[in-house]
Amino acid sequence: MENLVDFYLEYNDQHRLHDITVYSIWHPAVRNHPARKSEVNHYIYIKVDTLWAKVKKRLYKWRHPKGYYHYTIEYFLDEVLKDLKRQSYDTIILENRPGYALRLKDITTAKLVYHLHNDLLNSKTHRANELYDAASRIITVSDYIKRCVLTVNPDNTKTTVVHNGIDLTDFTTNREVRHSVGKPFTLIFMGRLIPEKGIEQLIDTMLQLQPHPDIRLVVVGGSFYANSTPNAFEQRLRQKAEPIKERIMFTSYIAHEKLYEHLQQADAAVLPSLWEEPFGLTCVEAMSAGLPLITTRSGGIPEICEGVATLVDKEHLANNLAAAILELYHHPEKRKTMSQAGLQRAKLFDKETYACNFFKALEP
Repeated sequence: MENLVDFYLEYNDQHRLHDITVYSIWHPAVRNHPARKSEVNHYIYIKVDTLWAKVKKRLYKWRHPKGYYHYTIEYFLDEVLKDLKRQSYDTIILENRPGYALRLKDITTAKLVYHLHNDLLNSKTHRANELYDAASRIITVSDYIKRCVLTVNPDNTKTTVVHNGIDLTDFTTNREVRHSVGKPFTLIFMGRLIPEKGIEQLIDTMLQLQPHPDIRLVVVGGSFYANSTPNAFEQRLRQKAEPIKERIMFTSYIAHEKLYEHLQQADAAVLPSLWEEPFGLTCVEAMSAGLPLITTRSGGIPEICEGVATLVDKEHLANNLAAAILELYHHPEKRKTMSQAGLQRAKLFDKETYACNFFKALEP
């Protein structure tokens, strides 16, 4: 989400479309960040990790025991409101926090716009109708998330889909090394090592493929983000992979700017998500790197890569993945065709197109 905000701020700085103020938490790394030199993008930071802030958060929890979100999130909003009440904005964009509107709608005349990255507004959402009515516009990252909003109001006319974007230049270096037909055949998985990402089923698939020792898997990601240690689930994955440990490599967390180095060495990407992915950004990253892609029919993924990727059903997932992997393993020409199609498809999701469409969605 932070990258997507950075993309439209960068676009705004280049094209000077709007005067934008960003409210965010404070971190020392932003002190000398070049983005703060912008004449059209401005930044106001809330300190949440100082000793005094921690005391105030506890006091806030005691005084407000029934907030919409966890008290630490509500505290951030409360600190923002102290400044916001003194300002005059035309539009306020709520990044994936529609619940903030319940307090904002009574203190501002600004239009409230939700930018929904997840399924956070549907017929079962707490105070769904109130949240829907408070929004002037709703921007969703996929048709799938839009369909979730439609369950609140089937006659919805305020929702616009703006697909996410990536910096394509991060993934297009030296792609020719992956068109080699030689051995081994290397698969790559990218994502957090959590059950919802289907990584355990992918390990089961690799165990099924033991008669094909040339098929290898690189697992890029950790149980959380940087500086995290393996949790119980990640330890279980490593233990399950032990019988074929020479064919499965766990990299742990990899910084985003280093990801392309692993993508360059892969022959195909396997991203078998089990949950309803709101968008599927790693699918776009794999396509933009020229990798044939195997993924699941879940959430917004089909609309991102239908026609250029192998989509498998989540039921009997390990078996379905094994069949799809063997199909690519035995047919290098199909891999090349999928690679070229994915590269073309990925161009629809560059960061400039995303930012341009995002600002268009804000227009009256």
